[in-house]
Parts: sequence; structure tokens; C-alpha cells
Amino acid sequence: MSSNITLYTWPTPNGIKASITLEELGLPYKTEGLDISSSANPQKEEWFLKINPNGRIPALLDGSQRVFESGAIMTYLVDKYDNDRKISYAPGTPEQVEQTSWLMFQMGGLGPMQGQANHFRLFANTRSDYAIKRYVDETRRLYSVLESRLKESPYLAGEKYTIADIANFSWVRGAGVFLEIDLSEFPALKKWVEEIDKRAAVQKGVDVPHSTRTPEQKAEFFRNCRAKVDAMTTSDQH
Repeated sequence: MSSNITLYTWPTPNGIKASITLEELGLPYKTEGLDISSSANPQKEEWFLKINPNGRIPALLDGSQRVFESGAIMTYLVDKYDNDRKISYAPGTPEQVEQTSWLMFQMGGLGPMQGQANHFRLFANTRSDYAIKRYVDETRRLYSVLESRLKESPYLAGEKYTIADIANFSWVRGAGVFLEIDLSEFPALKKWVEEIDKRAAVQKGVDVPHSTRTPEQKAEFFRNCRAKVDAMTTSDQH
């Protein structure tokens, strides 16, 4: 299958959603890594704002067609390239509606809430016990919603693994490293994460762009981030 795709990304939960989707579809693509942790802020440069006016990764060019927002990228890719329905259901089917619902669950709920939890737990300049509790508790609640669904269905949209699973997996996989949430609290969710993590395309997609740091080094980095926040005096008013 021919394509002229360039993915602008970094290995974040949203970034790997796009790269896993590309790998699952077996599409050739080029990668441009934008280090969003850099003080240079490459994602805010004028050339990139022409691809994504919001200055966020991931973004994609397919020839002259730009696509930004991770959910839009995933939907675009399966609509255009997933003719065999490897990771999507056919448009207009009840399963496709379910697929879209769970994709939007991640885009509008899990991603924003866990993103805030990750920020206040790992990267905030001041400590807020209220914010940490609020967003970690809400992340746990959203995990319980996924747990309930996965107790009754092998995958979120039904019997088949789809982009809805990729989107939610990309966030849940970091529960322990980011937030010290033990997925044993959610056995169906834990099993689902472990099964998806074994997929060859997933293993390739989570390492885009390729990182020289080992998983152990990454875990140590986040432990140090948590320790730094823990050492702060809370900014909450008592």
C-alpha cells in the first residue's frame, strides 16, 4: 500500500497512539521527532504551526493533507487505509459507533483527566494535594469504567481490537510508572493491557521515535519527578 506519510511526534501517550496505528496498518511512514521537553519548544515553531495550528504533537502529513489531534489522525488512517478492517469496524455499523464512543471516551475523559494527574503528580512547579487527589481519583474512576466494559467484552468496541483500544491503552499502560496505580485493582483492565502490550506492532509503535533510554531508566526518571513533587510544601490553603 503506497503512502507519503510523515508523522511528527514524541513518545507520549498521545504520540504513540498515532505510531501504533500506523504500525498496525503496516503503512510506511517517516518520523520527525519533536522533543516537547526541550526549552526550544520545537512544536511552537512557525513551520510546525502550519501543520498543527495548536502547536501540539502528534501531527501528520499525508502528501499535502495535514491531520492534527491524535483521535483525528487515527480516524483518518483507518478511514483511508484500513480496507480490510484490521483495527476498525465498517462505517455505519453498530460496532463502529461503539468504537467511536470509546475513542471519544479517551479523548474527552481519560486523556485530559490522567494528563492533569500526570502533571500535578510529576511536573508541577508547586505541590497541590487537592489537585493530585482530584485528578488521580478521577483517573481511577475512569479506569473502573473501562474495567466494567472489559468484564463483559474482550475489547472496548466488541469482539475485535480497534483504534478505541489503542487510544485507551496508550494512557493506561503508564498507570504504574506515572501515578503508582496498581492495575491489580482492575483485573480485567490489567489483562487487556498485558495482551495488547504483546502485539508486535504495539512494541514497535511505543518506541517511536526510538529512545536510547531503557524502561528502567524511564521509570527512574519518573520516580525522581515524583520525589521532587513530594518534597514540596503543598500550596493548598488550610
